[in-house]
Amino acid sequence: MTVENLSSNKTFGGWNKQYSHQSKTLNCAMRFAIYLPPQASNGQKVPVLYWLSGLTCSDENFMHKAGAHRIASELGIAIVAPDTSPRGSDVADDEGYDLGQGAGFYVNATQAPWNKHYQMYDYIVDELPALVESMFPVTDKRSIAGHSMGGHGALVIALRNSDAYQSVSAFSPISNPINCPWGKKAFTAYLGRDMTTWSDYDASTLMRNASAENGKSFVPALVSQGEADDFLAEQLKPEVLEAAAKNSGYPLALESHEGYDHSYFFIASFIEQHLRFHGSHLSVS
Repeated sequence: MTVENLSSNKTFGGWNKQYSHQSKTLNCAMRFAIYLPPQASNGQKVPVLYWLSGLTCSDENFMHKAGAHRIASELGIAIVAPDTSPRGSDVADDEGYDLGQGAGFYVNATQAPWNKHYQMYDYIVDELPALVESMFPVTDKRSIAGHSMGGHGALVIALRNSDAYQSVSAFSPISNPINCPWGKKAFTAYLGRDMTTWSDYDASTLMRNASAENGKSFVPALVSQGEADDFLAEQLKPEVLEAAAKNSGYPLALESHEGYDHSYFFIASFIEQHLRFHGSHLSVS
């Protein structure tokens, strides 16, 4: 596989690097960014936090705006931020910001024309970690986090793959996409009108049905929500996620923060808490 290094920037003793590679899963070129803490340059393998961004974002937003490198450097955690969807002139798109390129929703599309490229769930769960673990000095210990659409993706992926992740966190996640406008639009396009297929990608449904029996384990979860978020009532629905956790006894810590909105100002304010949460479960703090 040809992997091209697009940029390298030293920060807090480590390196933030951006790469491009040809994805077999998505049938197109994909970008991802990785922060390698200084420990990774000193012969030590480090665990990885995967960060999934939200609507209209790319692999760059979190790395440039969240202010995560200082704490990741201290803790010795690598951060991998993939793009939010397939991209390219031959990749299906939509005029709306909430569908198509930039809005992959971390699902495996089953409907044409989306199913040719939009297999983001498999890309995040399988292809990207395999690539990262083959290229960089990292262990196979993973945690996952995200914001908004990416928070939805992080929760769904952790809930469906509890053996692969040590912890999960989300800022302002789309908690119940089968019952909100963003989710209904995307799922209808990507998955079709049979709503029985949607529940596999709904964090609230998955958390309500979660069980620690038969060798399965719960992935500890932290969710932060701003109370001044313009999307709170119509799109995000954290109260549904909280009720689902109570129903199954899921270890969810859901925090509300007065005055904070949906922006990266909110993420930057609490990213240290989230990184230390993941660090405690990745055994680095």
